[in-house]
Amino acid sequence: MNQRMVGSCFEEKAAAYLQAEGLCVLQKNYRCRIGEIDLVAKDGDTLVFVEVKYRSGGLYGSPEEAVNQAKQKKIRRVAQFYLIQQGTPPDTCCRFDVIAIGGDGTIVHFQNAFGGI
Repeated sequence: MNQRMVGSCFEEKAAAYLQAEGLCVLQKNYRCRIGEIDLVAKDGDTLVFVEVKYRSGGLYGSPEEAVNQAKQKKIRRVAQFYLIQQGTPPDTCCRFDVIAIGGDGTIVHFQNAFGGI
């Protein structure tokens, strides 16, 4: 299984987890010329941009540690593009979550993992 297939598999697991938690998944793998957001969901009135990270072991750190400042900046820029492209009202509440999946399949959901737009 290649990296893209592995990533897709864990993104599907993350989407199922979010749905079980009551969120509505609006889009998977949103892509634009700037980059990609793994999942876009709705939690009540809040639009949620979700980064999914998987690590099979701890050799390279925990999954959530991979969402560093540079990655956060890129996700924010893609989210801004998404909001404009979708014609989202400027007063829409947004947040950025991280779903970390460990090698044992454990899912940890970090709500509001980093600052907004």
